[in-house]
Amino acid sequence: MASREWLFKRNCSISPQQLVQVYGLLCAVSLAISVFFIIRGTWIILGFSILEQAAVAYAFIYYARHASDREQLVLHDGFLIVEVVQAEKVRQVRLMRRQMAIRFMVHTRLIGLESAGICVEVGRFLTEKKRRAFMHELRQELRMTSTPGN
Repeated sequence: MASREWLFKRNCSISPQQLVQVYGLLCAVSLAISVFFIIRGTWIILGFSILEQAAVAYAFIYYARHASDREQLVLHDGFLIVEVVQAEKVRQVRLMRRQMAIRFMVHTRLIGLESAGICVEVGRFLTEKKRRAFMHELRQELRMTSTPGN
């Protein structure tokens, strides 16, 4: 049986290495400004600068942890295998194609795939228009592979 694969991932405009370089540059600029004020006798600016850089570091670490988030769906041999990677945690679910229900989840605005009591939501990295197009495409693909002789 032929297989079909979909891969959805985050649109990251900066790599983790580039992020470290940007953070280093931000720290250097902030430190230079702090030194200017320290020379003028205003030490409190250094404390604010450290607090600011800690907040930026937290935001960058969060960004870097989620940079490789993805959703991969593989339709093969009567099963839809869904792998969801979020913050380096991998969840893999195997759904039976014949029992699968596909629905738009109103509360999360994601696509719900359910089979044999197992439910997984996908489409985090798609716009709402593309989610609906993917739902249509997946339904068509499931119908095509369920016809006798395929």
